Amino acid sequence: MLPGPGLGAGARLRNYFLTGLVVAGPLAITAWLTWSFVTWVDALVRPLVPVQYRPETYLPWVIPGSGLIIAFVALTMLGFLTANLVGRTLVEFGERLLDRMPLVRSLYKGLKQVFETLFSETGSSFRKVGLVEFPSPGMWSLVFLSVSPGQQVSDRLPPEEHVSAFMPCTPNPTTGFFFYVPRSKLIELDMTVEAAAKLVMSAGMIQPNGNDGQKKLAALAAAAQTVQAAQAAQAGGSGTADPAPAGTAEKATATAG
Repeated sequence: MLPGPGLGAGARLRNYFLTGLVVAGPLAITAWLTWSFVTWVDALVRPLVPVQYRPETYLPWVIPGSGLIIAFVALTMLGFLTANLVGRTLVEFGERLLDRMPLVRSLYKGLKQVFETLFSETGSSFRKVGLVEFPSPGMWSLVFLSVSPGQQVSDRLPPEEHVSAFMPCTPNPTTGFFFYVPRSKLIELDMTVEAAAKLVMSAGMIQPNGNDGQKKLAALAAAAQTVQAAQAAQAGGSGTADPAPAGTAEKATATAG
């Protein structure tokens, strides 16, 4: 967007404006979101702190972020206390009390599982990205992969390995569709979850690795079509639709990469 030689005054002004917008826009939005989060935490934490312990009691101005610091220290201390025997005993006692409350019990257990999955080091959060043929043949959608289904679900599924998949919507990746997909119908991508989220939120305008990423996606889609054509030919020759052997899609992915 930088102005080039031979441009008129209007074109140069427009390019200068767009260049400034590209530079200042992300900075302004990031600063606004950060400031909003800090003030929101301060508004939640400050009323819980006694007046004599607030910094503004002894200073002529309010220190932004003091509530965030207090919340960080308090949560760290809570984790430290919970790690020992006395803290675990108190937590177990509180959970037993919550188990006696019909509505609160279900809400607490659900939220606890979500937080353990997202923030635990051994949690099963999204770590891989794949391609699934959806919503119609020849059309491919990005999905986030987590873990295999539990025993209760896998017993009801066809006798084939399945993977839990979440297909995010554009431009809000927090909404979408969750389903179990056979691993033979899935193409795993050598792409990070962050890059896939940017691809979804930008509706394809931000491609991973620029044009190389777009060419790689096209090659992976072509490899998937080749695998499906081979499966159809095999089913037509044998008269029965045998599932593709495990790892076929992964071999096609490695060949395309």
